[in-house]
Amino acid sequence: MSTGWKLSRNHRTDSSQNTENPQPQPPIRSGRGASLARIWVQQRHLQTMALLGVVWMIIFHYIPMYGILIAFKHFDIIGTISSAPWAGLEHFRAFLEDYNFWYIVKNTLGISLLKLAIGFPLPILFALFLNEIRSTRFKKSIQTISYLPHFLSWVILGGILTTWLADTGMINQLLLAWGWIDQPISYLAEPSYFWAIVVSSDIWKELGWSAIIYLAAMAGVSTDMYEAATIDGAGRFQKMWYVTLPAIKGTISILFILAVSGILNSNFDQILVLRNSLNESASNVVDIYVYQVGIQQGRFSYSTAVGLLKSVLALILLLIANSVTKRINNTSLF
Repeated sequence: MSTGWKLSRNHRTDSSQNTENPQPQPPIRSGRGASLARIWVQQRHLQTMALLGVVWMIIFHYIPMYGILIAFKHFDIIGTISSAPWAGLEHFRAFLEDYNFWYIVKNTLGISLLKLAIGFPLPILFALFLNEIRSTRFKKSIQTISYLPHFLSWVILGGILTTWLADTGMINQLLLAWGWIDQPISYLAEPSYFWAIVVSSDIWKELGWSAIIYLAAMAGVSTDMYEAATIDGAGRFQKMWYVTLPAIKGTISILFILAVSGILNSNFDQILVLRNSLNESASNVVDIYVYQVGIQQGRFSYSTAVGLLKSVLALILLLIANSVTKRINNTSLF
């Protein structure tokens, strides 16, 4: 018995010594390539899906950038890009000296700035008020009604607007019945009405859809902040101003940067559907001008130069907006 007890004690002592002073193990070495390969194997399905997106971007966005060379050449559709003679900055100079340049820029900036000034804050206000609705059924009904126009193309909406704004259309009939006008007005034939029609119809189409991302951001605001504001005696409007808006200011800043970068885009589809020869002085924007010169007249080098110049200016506006928002509230894209 004593011998067994001594052996057992000695065994426990040896085990405790081995536990307290473990033998050093050789370090497992693995290079960065092995780690990436292991991650790839573990996430092969997700990585394959992401790789397909990268391939799509390369094929349809980066490889076609070779065609930018057309802007600096006298390109003929019969020849090739490499064989076309160099033109330098001739096409850029021709656009800046074109007699249409100033009113094209005026129309583009006028429509885009109105959309930015009116169309950007309205989805924020709509989302704020929609977020305050307590009835789930009523809230979903408002969301569905406001989203529907987004899923209709401008070809369909343009036809609807053309019918409504005609001399015998719904708008004129209502205004005549209310006594606000004495005779029908051809709205799409008057250049003075065109900007208002474009801006208001764009807001009608995109208001509900643009509010989705703000509603998603508001859903992430902690309820503790609202409860604390309620204890402090804040009303609904005070909660919206002092709690909700500061909580989503990062989302607002990012979307504002993107909106400023696209300020030279006047929604080609919308204007192409609503324009005509009578309102041309107010509807001829950069995108329409590029379409007319490049596709209809076959001046591919000139239209490419105009499009490239617009893209460069859009990049500059993006950098400026990004820098300003970064200094104001420390939020930026990069």
